[in-house]
Amino acid sequence: MIVSTIMACSILVGGFIFLVAIRVPVAFALGIATIPIVMLDMRLTPFIIIDRMFQSYNSFILLAVPFFLLAANLMNSGKVTDKLIELARVLTGWMPGGLGHVNVAVSMLFAGISGSSTADAAGCGKILIPAMVKEGYDTRFSIAITACSSVMGVIIPPSILMVVWGGVMQVSVGALFLGGAIPGILIGLSLMATVYGYAKVYNYPTAGTPTFAEFWHALKGAALAMFTPILVIGGIVGGIVTPTESAIIAAGYALILGMFVYRTVTVRDLGAILYDTGRFASISLFAIGTASAFGWMLSFYNVPRLIVTAMTATQFGPLGTGLMIAALFLFFGLFIDAIPTIIILGTVLMPVAQAAGIEPVSFAIIGIVSLAFGLVTPPYGLCLLISAAIGGMNVMQVMRDVVIILIPMLMILLLIIIFPEIVLWLPKLLMPGSFR
Repeated sequence: MIVSTIMACSILVGGFIFLVAIRVPVAFALGIATIPIVMLDMRLTPFIIIDRMFQSYNSFILLAVPFFLLAANLMNSGKVTDKLIELARVLTGWMPGGLGHVNVAVSMLFAGISGSSTADAAGCGKILIPAMVKEGYDTRFSIAITACSSVMGVIIPPSILMVVWGGVMQVSVGALFLGGAIPGILIGLSLMATVYGYAKVYNYPTAGTPTFAEFWHALKGAALAMFTPILVIGGIVGGIVTPTESAIIAAGYALILGMFVYRTVTVRDLGAILYDTGRFASISLFAIGTASAFGWMLSFYNVPRLIVTAMTATQFGPLGTGLMIAALFLFFGLFIDAIPTIIILGTVLMPVAQAAGIEPVSFAIIGIVSLAFGLVTPPYGLCLLISAAIGGMNVMQVMRDVVIILIPMLMILLLIIIFPEIVLWLPKLLMPGSFR
């Protein structure tokens, strides 16, 4: 029997939705959904699916994922987060709603080191949510601002999602890192403006005006940690190292800081750190494998070509297509982890974006920013789940504040769709060779 395109699409997508609905983990659901097609179509064998999974792992660039996760875990275990919080406090704590600004600022600083939003939410949330509640901040606001600010971990470079996107779509990771810098900063500023508004309405306190001595002490304490993004991004942009090599350097540098400089990581701690890193990396990489098999099967039955034909026939132009792409990524981000979504939806929409005249780097940042918001929106909302668990509240209790905080962040997403030069200016300036 030869399965038709419509039948294949119905079985694949319908099976996946059904499996997710009955609470099968997404990575497993993607793989299981391919089995009925393999059994029905005589052109396919199980070995093809296994081969596609192994081919997806045969990528040097994807080695960067576990090493960036290791760097983030080492930074958290090495109490580097404490030093970043102290620096953020002296930089922003003097404003109304001081600890709220500190929360946003430390997420921006940590994003430049870890590349992981979940590491940001867990590491910073454990310290800042109890501190904010103790200072009189509403628990719901404390949880919401921690969750929303943590999404910058995958937008401000370095970013694990950008590494995956670059590897899957054959786009320069260095250009993606540079493309995410300005949108990430704009999202951070929009969050700080929201905190300021909350502070004025609810009369939240400042965290005190620092002295020059306090500022200098905090700067010295965090300076070595803040050198990490210079090593990572500078090395890639300068063409000195590959993204994978930069991730290894980041992990090695974090290990040196934790064990020999700050002396907060011991040999005994390394076992737990490596175990956690291996566990989270295996989940991400397994999802890449099953998503690649699922995506290949969609391509085998020409589903992407049909979608491209249908969407290009509408002739929305760059703006309309950009809005549609953002809407699709926002919708899928509600239910599915970002990495499988990049592999499945990103590869399908890439030709649509090219046909509409959207640069690959701009398309990538629209997709990644949209997916980042999925980290704070139920039912997936992993960063929101982590922050709510730390604050001891139900996710639905904090949704009103999350929605309020998300509105200006969505405005920044709209801005980068309308004005793509916000994304493209820095990569064109520093890495012009990345553009055809």
